Amino acid sequence: MSSSTAFTESSDHFETPTMDLEAPTLLQDITEQGGYAYVSMATLAAAGDSRAAEAAREMAWEQLHSGPWHSVLPVWRDAYSMACLHVARLHFSKGELSESLRVLDMGLIMGGMLLRKDLDSAVDKVSAKARDAGAVSEQLAKRKLVRQDGLRDAEVLQSLPFKSLSLKLVGRRPSLSLEGFLREYFLSGSPVIISDSMAHWPARTKWNDMDYLRRVAGDRTVPVEVGKNYLCPEWKQELITFSQFLARIEANDFSSDAPTYLAQHPLFDQISELRNDICIPDYCFAGGGELRSLNAWFGPAGTVTPLHHDPHHNILAQVVGRKYVRLYHASLSEELYPYTETMLKNSSQVDLDNIDEIRFPKVHDLGFEDCILEEGGGLSTSWMLDMKGSGSSDYI
Repeated sequence: MSSSTAFTESSDHFETPTMDLEAPTLLQDITEQGGYAYVSMATLAAAGDSRAAEAAREMAWEQLHSGPWHSVLPVWRDAYSMACLHVARLHFSKGELSESLRVLDMGLIMGGMLLRKDLDSAVDKVSAKARDAGAVSEQLAKRKLVRQDGLRDAEVLQSLPFKSLSLKLVGRRPSLSLEGFLREYFLSGSPVIISDSMAHWPARTKWNDMDYLRRVAGDRTVPVEVGKNYLCPEWKQELITFSQFLARIEANDFSSDAPTYLAQHPLFDQISELRNDICIPDYCFAGGGELRSLNAWFGPAGTVTPLHHDPHHNILAQVVGRKYVRLYHASLSEELYPYTETMLKNSSQVDLDNIDEIRFPKVHDLGFEDCILEEGGGLSTSWMLDMKGSGSSDYI
């Protein structure tokens, strides 16, 4: 018997056709990895045992945290997805919609790809029922995510690193053809801001509406970073709802040492409504390759991304707000003192806001280009970059 044949589709249940089909093979694979206890609990969970479902999820969770993430066997990520489906379905059957949605999001964030379709379809059903029942986060009076605040903007601009906006500015090109982009910028690796590449995106207007963001994503669980940046010792990660995240942005104190930031997360794989608000620029395919990743960054004014080098050519699309960006040519990476640790080797030890001239005496003499990336602009670059938000902002 498959792991979920005890359930039939009704208003209080959701179907899991992929899990029904794949369960025998998946459970056998888990058994071969020594997961006998998990298989026993998952079998009971499929029959409606809530304690067994939670036990199975906890067992899979422990396996996900048994070592470095890259060393976790894919079968345990799929096992976690399976357990999340069992737990979420039991919560859903009892009308516990917010908890059901939270568990499904955990499956999407931490689980494998095998049962992704079941997780996505379950999210759609639970979200729809939550909206119908009025169980989604309470809607507040319409407020803009980014408000015109000259004092706040001036405060951020005054805090920019030494020499900012005083040397060579990144060039801006409106109506840049694909051929022109490839010939003049992509092949040479030169940075450029394409200033009108996002005018048709629904996100340009929708994402500045707090009510809209709460309505489509408020009850979804997302991973966030808390702290000045990932290089600081007090930095940590949390899992909170998107509504909680928006509330922190609204209450943000620019002087805070612990801002909350949603960084480099595949948000659009998780929340389809937000994915429908954007379009992939043709420039992303100029080199003939495939799109490597599509991630979201979302944070309050003053949020800092330390100087680092990404492994791929990027187009940073500024949807709402603005961001200061400083770029150093990739050939200068060794002169910017990268960390020697494997996990941080793409990041510089230099804090541009407070350069230690004794440890890093030559940094002030290095050339760079910089800019204020405004709403609607797309920055194409393969250089090392450092960024600071001015006004609550989100980009991809």
